[in-house]
Amino acid sequence: MTVRPQVGGDARACDGGVARAFAFLGKRWNGVLLGTLANGPAGFAELSRALPGISESVLSDRLGELARVGLVSRTVREGPPLGVSYQLTERGAALLPALDALARWAHENLPAEPSGGC
Repeated sequence: MTVRPQVGGDARACDGGVARAFAFLGKRWNGVLLGTLANGPAGFAELSRALPGISESVLSDRLGELARVGLVSRTVREGPPLGVSYQLTERGAALLPALDALARWAHENLPAEPSGGC
């Protein structure tokens, strides 16, 4: 990240874009869900199994939030049985390089969590 002081501004001022990104991606499960969907489309039950510890109501809320901001698309599969599949949109996929860089940094600089991190 390049620090760009604004003319007449405080060089130590908070970067509004970074603050917004971390407020959204730092919300429990949002970034992890995006990273999980990097492996391709997944159904609700598959995502629930992939993220031990997330409740179904929180998973539903987070997927809805990610869809509302255009990072994830929701597709209803005709049945029987009916199903719903989630996948990254182009906007969501554009975050993957940043998520990969954060994951690499965490592996190199943070102690491993005994539970594996999810």
